[in-house]
Amino acid sequence: MKNTALLVIDVQKGFDDPCWGKRNNPDTESNIALLLSKWRKKELSIIHIQHCSVEPNSPLRPAFPGNEFKDEALPLINEKIFTKTVNSAFIGTELEDYLRSHGINSLVVVGLTTDHCVSTTTRMAGNLGFKVTLVSDATATFDRLGHDGTEYSANEIHKIHLASLNEEFCVVRSTTEVLREFA
Repeated sequence: MKNTALLVIDVQKGFDDPCWGKRNNPDTESNIALLLSKWRKKELSIIHIQHCSVEPNSPLRPAFPGNEFKDEALPLINEKIFTKTVNSAFIGTELEDYLRSHGINSLVVVGLTTDHCVSTTTRMAGNLGFKVTLVSDATATFDRLGHDGTEYSANEIHKIHLASLNEEFCVVRSTTEVLREFA
């Protein structure tokens, strides 16, 4: 377990802004808090990723209050934070070097949003050779309008992305399964 880090992606107040639309998985943050508590109790590695949008009106822009971490996922002083401006937590950061230099070869991934930063980071982590567990009920997304005008629910998008990632880039588990596995 010492070689497994909890990777908490973009759990920021800006995702509470109504501009994103309707979201799935209302228990995402409480499940993340449970996992954080377990990792902290066991003194395991926790890494926080913070999206610092370069879009002028994004709620996740550094100058806006939405850039702040949500209360359920506030980093402690000894927990590493990497900031990014793109979807992947590996692009433009020292995340990969940090993981390798600390002997971390396994990640448990949680956060926002399933189809953007969580998916992109999970795919890259898998391609870089890390063993990845993606926690299905500790990530969430929003409804989307397709290029052809088709409306897709957050739950549909979430499930499709989990299905696409599972057994190709990661294994998908629930919070309960991860807590049991890493007990």
